[in-house]
Amino acid sequence: MQGQPPLPPGWTTQFDQASGRNYFIDPTGRSQWEPPAPPPGGFGGPPPGPPPPQQGAYGQTHPQQQMGGMPVGPAAMPSPGYDLRQRANFDASRAADDCRAAMKGFGTDETKLIQVLASLGPLEIEALKQTYQQRHRRDLMKDVHGETSGYFREGLEAIIRGPLRQDCHVINEAIKGIGTKESALDDVMLSRSNADMNAIKAQYQQEYRRTLESDVKNDLSMKTERMYEMVMAARRNEESAPVIPQQIDQDVKEIYGATEGRTGTDQMTVCSVLTSRSNGQIRAISQAYKQKYHKSLEDVIKKEFSGHMEDALLFMVRAATDPAKHDADLLEDSMKGLGTKDTALVRRVVMIHWDKQRLQQAKAAYKHFYKRDLAERIKSETSGDYKKLMVVCVGGMI
Repeated sequence: MQGQPPLPPGWTTQFDQASGRNYFIDPTGRSQWEPPAPPPGGFGGPPPGPPPPQQGAYGQTHPQQQMGGMPVGPAAMPSPGYDLRQRANFDASRAADDCRAAMKGFGTDETKLIQVLASLGPLEIEALKQTYQQRHRRDLMKDVHGETSGYFREGLEAIIRGPLRQDCHVINEAIKGIGTKESALDDVMLSRSNADMNAIKAQYQQEYRRTLESDVKNDLSMKTERMYEMVMAARRNEESAPVIPQQIDQDVKEIYGATEGRTGTDQMTVCSVLTSRSNGQIRAISQAYKQKYHKSLEDVIKKEFSGHMEDALLFMVRAATDPAKHDADLLEDSMKGLGTKDTALVRRVVMIHWDKQRLQQAKAAYKHFYKRDLAERIKSETSGDYKKLMVVCVGGMI
């Protein structure tokens, strides 16, 4: 590198295409963003500070983290709807008036409510709620709650909350009362970006006056609780982080040594790797494990784990290796067998519908793997206005 002092013996540098920057690898294979300099304790110590801030998705800058010897990459911005300070460039006056007209007087125009609410993005929903309050001096959520019922109401309220408040609602519903609804926790909390997880933690505390960590800790037990503590720490490597072959090989060896390479299972080592790596890195780990040990990572997890921890680890691997198929499988899981898991279907459909690209990929994967159109499948498992809402959310016709 021009202007860069010579590297110490054994150090190398590589270019990371995702961030457009060089990173540095020490003789042991550990990497860092900063050029090597003699820190306290000599070379190989932690980097002396964060790399220069990078531009985020919305032009804002964010500090970086360093963990596990792997550069985590420029921090991603929260997903749309996870920063409640964001505002849409959207005049919600007509949508607010349409919603009020649909519920005013005798009877409710359910189709109009569906057409308005299912068509809006996360920031537009926030604008609609504010405009509805300003123009009609009424609370949209309370009006919808009073005019609707059943899973139709559940779906509309999930949309009105927006993705961040809905996530907090799902978590709270999953852990209150007797027993924990593990699949709901997994849907909302696993494979999330650091930015989204931190937003969920902050919003949860604001709404429920308790920390997310304390509520989840009180509801889970033993090693599953420890795994979720890792998840809630929000210290995953960013998706912009490079996939470094030496680090992937080390992770593969660690997982093997914690599972098939020993008597008994070192569960926390596997959890530590999968909760701290980016989806791109987990995908590389899965491929490298199969190549090195001739057994899929999923099969190893199924053999070595059980219960909620098995489900959670499989969720993280599947969300990384084939996210569209993962979404399709979760949707099918909500509908297969005797009876429909309606609350799960509402949760999963509304979550996916916020991201139109994700929705299209999930629909294509569903068609490929299940040989059916997703909207038609939903129609066969639901009824009434609930059916209409779910179908419109996945882009179908009513």
